[in-house]
Amino acid sequence: MRPAPRTAAGAAAAAAVRGAGLGLRRELLTPLAAVEPGAISFLEVAPENWMALGGRLGKQFRACTERFPFVAHGLSLSLGSTAPLDEAFVRQLKHFLDDHGIADYSEHLSWCSDDGHLYDLAPIPFTLEAVRHVAARIVLVQDILERRIAVENISYYAAPGQRISELAFINAVIDEAGCDLLLDVNNIHVNSINHGYDAAGFLDGLPLHRVRYLHVAGHYVEAPDLRIDSHGADVIDPVWALLARAYGRCGPLPTLLERDFNIPPLPDLLGEIEQIRRLQSAVTTAAPTTLAARG
Repeated sequence: MRPAPRTAAGAAAAAAVRGAGLGLRRELLTPLAAVEPGAISFLEVAPENWMALGGRLGKQFRACTERFPFVAHGLSLSLGSTAPLDEAFVRQLKHFLDDHGIADYSEHLSWCSDDGHLYDLAPIPFTLEAVRHVAARIVLVQDILERRIAVENISYYAAPGQRISELAFINAVIDEAGCDLLLDVNNIHVNSINHGYDAAGFLDGLPLHRVRYLHVAGHYVEAPDLRIDSHGADVIDPVWALLARAYGRCGPLPTLLERDFNIPPLPDLLGEIEQIRRLQSAVTTAAPTTLAARG
């Protein structure tokens, strides 16, 4: 099945979730069992970490998918790799998504494998040749999954082989593949420091009418001109401000709080989720400038 045809405006497919969500980590399984579902709008899972689990953890995960809406965010599809796409894995992924009723799937606009996995997300060279290569792989993934997927703008620390701008690359991939954008505002902030560009201008140049949902996270300050995308700290004010700007342009789309390391008690994470909700509530339906383009 081909991805859903694009409208004339190229509108994004609406996410199956709403509100403010949290990335699921094993440390959170027990405290989440005591949380009212309304405290967290949805959870996000990395399928690779859960697809093969059974026993106690598998039962706990199933209990979560029965209580909360879910989205899935992949780690190992390696869309930019020159190695053949692992179609067997994509079919296993489809079974996992279908089995747990997960409609939304996203991946990083990166590569992480060749003959084996690198366990890191490396930037794809910003070239027109890479645009065609990656877009073809995304189309194939969408065919197998029978879903229109979203790709995430990544953080990166070098741009080997660059021939076009990062903005041109992202826009071209999304247009040619007919997919959507998972907008990570922390990655924009991190990259703006590391590569010396204006974060607000970069945000405004993205295909905002194709945003499915958003990510927000904290990072590590290595040096005045170097930020590390760690997901191991609280979200800082400039990133909150960039998220508010995104809502002003896109509307209060679903937003996921990422926290992978130094995970604090769940009530602390719920406080950041409430901050997301406050920013979402501050946006009126009349304010966004790109809502009409979403169709």
